[in-house]
Amino acid sequence: MSIFDRFVDDKSAMASDQDQIQEIPLKQIIPNTYQPRRQFDDVQLNELAQSIQVNGLLQPIIVRLNDDQKYEIIAGERRFRAVELLNWEKIPAIVRDYSNQESAALALIENLQREDLNPIEEAQAYQQLEQMEQLPQKDLARKLGKSQSYVANKLRLLKLAQPVQQAIITGTISQRHGRALLKLSAKQQEEVLAKIMKRKLTVKATEKLVQQLQQPPTSATRQIRALKSKNAKLSINTIRKSVSLAQQNGAQFNYQEIDTDQQYQMIITVKKEDQHG
Repeated sequence: MSIFDRFVDDKSAMASDQDQIQEIPLKQIIPNTYQPRRQFDDVQLNELAQSIQVNGLLQPIIVRLNDDQKYEIIAGERRFRAVELLNWEKIPAIVRDYSNQESAALALIENLQREDLNPIEEAQAYQQLEQMEQLPQKDLARKLGKSQSYVANKLRLLKLAQPVQQAIITGTISQRHGRALLKLSAKQQEEVLAKIMKRKLTVKATEKLVQQLQQPPTSATRQIRALKSKNAKLSINTIRKSVSLAQQNGAQFNYQEIDTDQQYQMIITVKKEDQHG
């Protein structure tokens, strides 16, 4: 039986485990090392604490006894943090015997099933599960009830530069903004991120900007250096030499020079080929 299947079975067997519920001191409980959630919303935690204060803790947390004789949280860290706010000394908990790998996997799955991780936390959870279970991406997606493209798109976010990942975590930009930056180098990503934030660019505008950055620069039209000279006679002589050289090599054209009081014209006339011949 896979860890995923065991987790589902454990949830359905919760009622039969009521005789195993223990009152464990909060000071003996520690968070799960593999907890994917890095940010806990203070407002939501306070709301949960108020609900627990009024209605009681409706579901015990699940813990395991680790090698240091501490109770490590498997499921229910938000409930644990909420009762800490209420200054409880103990919390109802079910103690289960899980290995390190099972503990890590179940903590990740418990959070993934809540579906309120930020995109980067979710991607990190998928990555850890993929490595621990050694599953191909398509099998991991199937076990989690997700499409392979969904999981793949989340995992791609971990290739972004750290400042971009942090902007997604805080909600400064969307994950769609982030995916648009994946084609750029880390330095370019940070530069475009600054522009997104300053100009409040939409995803479409960001994609357009990225496309422009990927286009090779067009070479500027080369100019004859002699024409930049302030010496008009030098420029005229340079053009005459170029015309003479072209004629010597068989170029067919009429060349005419007109000298007026205001300007000196050098006219080259090339006859078009017969379009009907």
